Amino acid sequence: MATISISIRKIDFQGYILCTIRLLWIALPLAILLPLHLIWHLLKLPSPWAMLFLRISARALGARVTVYGKPLRRDVFFVANHISWHDIPILAGITGSSFVAQDGVRDWPVIGWLAKLNRTVFISRSEKQNVAQQVAELREAIAENWSVTLFPEGTTSDGLGLLPFKQSLFATLAPPPKPMMIQPVLLDFGDDGPEIAWLGEETGWESAWRAFTRPGSYDVGVHFLEPFDPGALADRKLVCALARSRLAEALSAKLGYDVR
Repeated sequence: MATISISIRKIDFQGYILCTIRLLWIALPLAILLPLHLIWHLLKLPSPWAMLFLRISARALGARVTVYGKPLRRDVFFVANHISWHDIPILAGITGSSFVAQDGVRDWPVIGWLAKLNRTVFISRSEKQNVAQQVAELREAIAENWSVTLFPEGTTSDGLGLLPFKQSLFATLAPPPKPMMIQPVLLDFGDDGPEIAWLGEETGWESAWRAFTRPGSYDVGVHFLEPFDPGALADRKLVCALARSRLAEALSAKLGYDVR
């Protein structure tokens, strides 16, 4: 019993050490880059500091990111599969994109505040009658921002498949509020996907603790697929189906089996 007790204490101690290192890895750059970001914001200049901070945050969480393909830089709507909240700093650190997130994220400590700084579009998923309002808000955000990212599965998966896409918000792009492209993005965490994924009944705090105390790093490939023009498709169902088929095809090629 003494051996077990010592082992548990060692694991806890290692976890706290790793958590402290990762938090400092994020907090110290934030203390430097946030004032710069706010100054650029006040001057109404495009800020490079948010992207830099998010790249640092992704690396602090253990992500070794490899980019495949070429992301469009403006007037683009990214559509990506969703594994965990890690996806947001990984993608934003590459693209500088804003995100569509459930409105509950707005109230999360620190993360909600950072989401607001990154011009996140908060969507309520509890009231179906608000779909028209949500579409209007998203169209307004697209008109103001260069790029927006949507996770149309509406929840997270383990990366070994692709969940059905929710079609409602694709009405934003049928037709789009301005000339723009949709670019599907495949996030490939490989064998680490099930371990990185935020699944089941795990709370946000539990997922964060697991991420900050996880030893070592993990590899993630970010595949920017061929973009397409949603303006050529008059129906949201067709836009949604084409985006999903592009992602399913790419994921099938990575996994070696058919993803439907």
